[in-house]
Amino acid sequence: MLGELVALGVTDAVLTPGSRSQALALTLSELHRARMIDLQVRIDERVAGFTALGLAVETGLPAIVVTTSGTAVANLLPAVLEAHHSGVPMLLLTSDRPASMRGTAGNQTTWQPGMFGRFVRLALDVPAPTGSAAEPALAARIAASAVEAALGTHTGTPGPVHLNLQLREPLSGAVPDLVALAAAGGWMPGGAASASGSWGGSAAAQAGATAQSADAGSPELAPSSSSRIATTQRAALGRSGPKSAADSAGAADSAGLAAVAGAPTAHAANSSSASQPPVATTQRAALGQSVPKSVSDSAGAADSAPHAAGAAGGAPEALALGRGPRTIVVAGHDAGPAAEELAHRGGWPLVAEPSSGSRFGRNLVVAYRELLADADFGGRVQRVIVFGHPTLSREVPALSLRDDVETIVVTPAAATARPGEELVDAYNPGHRVSSFVTAVEVAGGEPGDEREWLRSWVLASRAIVDAQSAEDPIPAPNIELANSPDIAERRAYRLAETAALKEPVTRRTLALAVWQATWPHDRLVLGASRLIRELDRAVPGKKIRVHANRGLAGIDGTISTATGIALASQRAPLSALRDLPLQGGPARASGAAASGATVSTQHGVTRVLLGDLTLLHDAGALLFGTGEARPRIQLIVANDGGGTIFDTLEVAGTADRAAFDRVMLTPQTVDLEALAKAYGWAYSRATTRVELDRALTAPLAGPTLLEVPLPR
Repeated sequence: MLGELVALGVTDAVLTPGSRSQALALTLSELHRARMIDLQVRIDERVAGFTALGLAVETGLPAIVVTTSGTAVANLLPAVLEAHHSGVPMLLLTSDRPASMRGTAGNQTTWQPGMFGRFVRLALDVPAPTGSAAEPALAARIAASAVEAALGTHTGTPGPVHLNLQLREPLSGAVPDLVALAAAGGWMPGGAASASGSWGGSAAAQAGATAQSADAGSPELAPSSSSRIATTQRAALGRSGPKSAADSAGAADSAGLAAVAGAPTAHAANSSSASQPPVATTQRAALGQSVPKSVSDSAGAADSAPHAAGAAGGAPEALALGRGPRTIVVAGHDAGPAAEELAHRGGWPLVAEPSSGSRFGRNLVVAYRELLADADFGGRVQRVIVFGHPTLSREVPALSLRDDVETIVVTPAAATARPGEELVDAYNPGHRVSSFVTAVEVAGGEPGDEREWLRSWVLASRAIVDAQSAEDPIPAPNIELANSPDIAERRAYRLAETAALKEPVTRRTLALAVWQATWPHDRLVLGASRLIRELDRAVPGKKIRVHANRGLAGIDGTISTATGIALASQRAPLSALRDLPLQGGPARASGAAASGATVSTQHGVTRVLLGDLTLLHDAGALLFGTGEARPRIQLIVANDGGGTIFDTLEVAGTADRAAFDRVMLTPQTVDLEALAKAYGWAYSRATTRVELDRALTAPLAGPTLLEVPLPR
């Protein structure tokens, strides 16, 4: 199974240790040593889940996360929810006792099938091994179907997949030496893998990672008819495989594989192979194909699948938008550059959140909150076109609640979604969205009256931003005095420059400084705190890579997610490392050095702008085990002593202050320097502009925590 995942292009795995998962762990370690996969090890499953999410965000490929049984599985739920709502592909490989042990009060045994409910794209309860000769081929088919479902090949909705792997004792045997197998002409990524090759006959059997029948009477299992596996990716790879979904399903049913009741199954199983859309690009890096840099890029590459899946099997045409109505384009989280392109072609104002991937261009309106609340601007809007998932304001969803506004939501899932069968919740405030479409285009020629509509928005936004800047000015001396022939003027310039640099840092100046310090080769991750809204209100357009966990907008897992993004963006490609000499044998090689997948010095920095509570909530992510890769990541912690975002609530003005502070602000006085040093992170502190600028421009050798104290 693991071999097939690698052959399909999966490049990353995160595991947490455990007895029941030892076969998976040791096999992944060997794959890592052979430079077939990049492996991270964490001790906390919640951290592992979000790290895998970050890896998938950066690569656009499903990342594997492996756990033992019991509460370890439950700790993945926060990351699963975020991945579900954000459309991030993940592969959850959870180890379990055989089904016969469920309900017997067995040690570390619970009802793991169905634990993630509707929040996974596919959930399979894979029975324990019997040693059948058919099991390696079945394991490969399961892996291929899992990748299909995670990428949303037939649905346009990428997301997490749960493979619950029952394992009985003995839990593992001899660890396969993949390097020796490769030298003997055996298994390697992209080769004649798995089902009948050396890997299937040796490694899978030795590791004990294939399957047998589960208890048919288990209340957690659906009838076998719902367990049919979708057509595999093999045809797209030019390799032999089942001719149709039915062929694959038959093999699965004969092995007793069961889909979990209440969880989605692969949509391809609902129709014949003749009506299936073309297999979407799965970005198989191991096969020499290009790898996208983000989930939005991956979705773009896979657009052929949802676009080709119309109600009658044909490709639906893009919705042609007339130029009449007064229109704005909204780009929420993960919208991608298509929103900016549409706004540019239509001559319409663009509202783009920082993590949209569209916050650039001449049509950008920064002060959109104020303008949407203004009767002369927002009050005149007749049509809004929404890309992505807007989450940072009340004004945007309020548009959809108006009877006089037509709301069009652009989503790749629209082509295959059927009422009551949607895999994800569509953006639909108040259930008032007018229509869902897969694509839009502008009808007619060049913009006409739209030019004045756009011009008024852009100029008004600029005036508001300038006024806000005047209220919280960034002191800047008159640069013309620097080269003045008058000694007194030059001296005055130096004094003014020194005074400006000694100005205390505010939330606005912090947001602007971090934005300005981030370049296209860097990554910027924003925590779900007050600062992301401050940044949204202040920063201009810029083509940089920004991520935020906005699926559910929780504070959990921010550092873990950023670590995954940093690791994936800063490493050398696995394909470039496979020709280097291997170090040590299977028992000796470990950590980043074992695969050579060390952090490259030729890539940028991952900066994380977050609040103090967001940091403390994910403090376990600060731990890198001995030998684990340590990326260049800088946590920029705005420490205002608690959750000051709640000070913006209306109740803050009427509630008892002491009670409000205790239950809402949750004040803290943690020594962040001591925390950083305990985990081996470099630490610095910035209270002035000069200190902040110095910290943001200094070269980073590894993980760094920058504390920026702020007033409440």
